[in-house]
Amino acid sequence: MIEEVLPGTVAAEEARGHDTAGHTPLHPEEEPLVARAVAKRRREFTVVRSCARRAMRRLGVAPQPILNGERGAPRWPAGLVGSMTHCDGYCAAALVRATDLASLGIDAEPDAPLPEGVLSAVALPAEQARLARLAAARPQVHWDRLLFSAKESVYKAWFPLTGKWLDFSEADIEFTEDPGGPGRGTFRAALLVPGPEVGRRRLDQFDGRWAARDGLLVTAVTVPPAPA
Repeated sequence: MIEEVLPGTVAAEEARGHDTAGHTPLHPEEEPLVARAVAKRRREFTVVRSCARRAMRRLGVAPQPILNGERGAPRWPAGLVGSMTHCDGYCAAALVRATDLASLGIDAEPDAPLPEGVLSAVALPAEQARLARLAAARPQVHWDRLLFSAKESVYKAWFPLTGKWLDFSEADIEFTEDPGGPGRGTFRAALLVPGPEVGRRRLDQFDGRWAARDGLLVTAVTVPPAPA
């Protein structure tokens, strides 16, 4: 499902279910990162890294440990950019050559309402108004959770380019549904703070895609590379 929201240059791998069978074990260097984790956290950590190593193979890169960098962001092999996500019963990883994309971010969430009180903490007033209109027209999608997912993808694409925090209130997201394709579409994230520079180009927005199916929401943001 994650491949539906990513360009063909990206190697994406996903796993469903709650079993680690068939997935590669953690590298010794990764073990300390989850030494004190509960079983669920350790399982998701293991499976999502197995997905990432399969993606590395597809790009012709030898599988290797994925350790944490600044603020817990994954450190990718030289020449690659990527992103990982997991929620209950689903894990996914996406990697691409840095010559094809400057950055990317992916996120997956259950297609269920956000807990009470969360929407007001993550959504701008204009976003809440747009979500209300979308929910009235297409109640099959939990647009509040989709907004949360899109903002997570925006942050994951933002951080490798800036090394800075991006608050939920610093990106204004607007969704569009594909005509003739219910359950998938695009979104635009207008950055309300100075955006990163890619080459000599300063970005003022990120563009992404989303899909909703089988009880799952997925979002992805891709940032084109600097012009040659």
